[in-house]
Amino acid sequence: MSETRTPESRPVETWLTDMDGVLVHEEEPIPGAVEFVEALKTSGLGFLVLTNNSIFTPRDLRARLLGSGIDVPEDAIWTSALATAQFLADQRPHGTAYVVGEAGMTTALHDIGYVMTDRDPDYVVLGETRTYSFEAITRAIRLIDGGARFIATNPDPSGPSTSGKLPACGSVAALISTATGRQPYFIGKPNPLMMRSALNRIDAHSETTVMVGDRMDTDIISGLEAGLRTVLVTTGSTHPDEVETFPYRPTRVVDSIADLVALVRPRSEASAPEA
Repeated sequence: MSETRTPESRPVETWLTDMDGVLVHEEEPIPGAVEFVEALKTSGLGFLVLTNNSIFTPRDLRARLLGSGIDVPEDAIWTSALATAQFLADQRPHGTAYVVGEAGMTTALHDIGYVMTDRDPDYVVLGETRTYSFEAITRAIRLIDGGARFIATNPDPSGPSTSGKLPACGSVAALISTATGRQPYFIGKPNPLMMRSALNRIDAHSETTVMVGDRMDTDIISGLEAGLRTVLVTTGSTHPDEVETFPYRPTRVVDSIADLVALVRPRSEASAPEA
């Protein structure tokens, strides 16, 4: 009779990790983040840094992380903009889109052969931007009323800034939905499609992958629904006393990313985080 292996006993061959709240706070590195990324790079294991932020290209984000002392290769960064572009390339190759967003989104769409237009586009794509334009939002509403399909990169209602909260993609999507009666399809977390696209990007398997995040309602639920083991760090959005209020649990809860450095081992020695 063959031995039955629980999910927690399977080796870890791939790590996915959120960025904000796990590796950095704004521009400040979280203790242990540098060591964790260096351990990943020397281990030979596959890994990606994930973010719902669609403003920046992977090159931009690499520069931002480097400024914080964290050296993540450009090809190890996976954004909601890249996941959105991949989704659209699969759904309607070489299509057209009207984009409300910044370089992270427009660059990703150009790279898959999409044409940016406000004349009868296949899609209206709403991403993050630091300066939402009422004119652009109005145009998006009219195009959706005219039959364009509504896609949004992520449902986050707000984002942090040094001065306090900023309205984010989810809030603007709600405005457009109220005006049009049409709900967007959100690509980023908590949609497990974001995790699946990341796994496909590096030819990884869900059964041997761990997702590290700081939010129960995005990182952990999307990892869980994609079949990954999950680790919640309490350096970001979800506080330790909030974990029990959710109807699902991560595989493990730790204080910070520093607690995971010792668990990153070469492929031949890879082991699972304890539940």
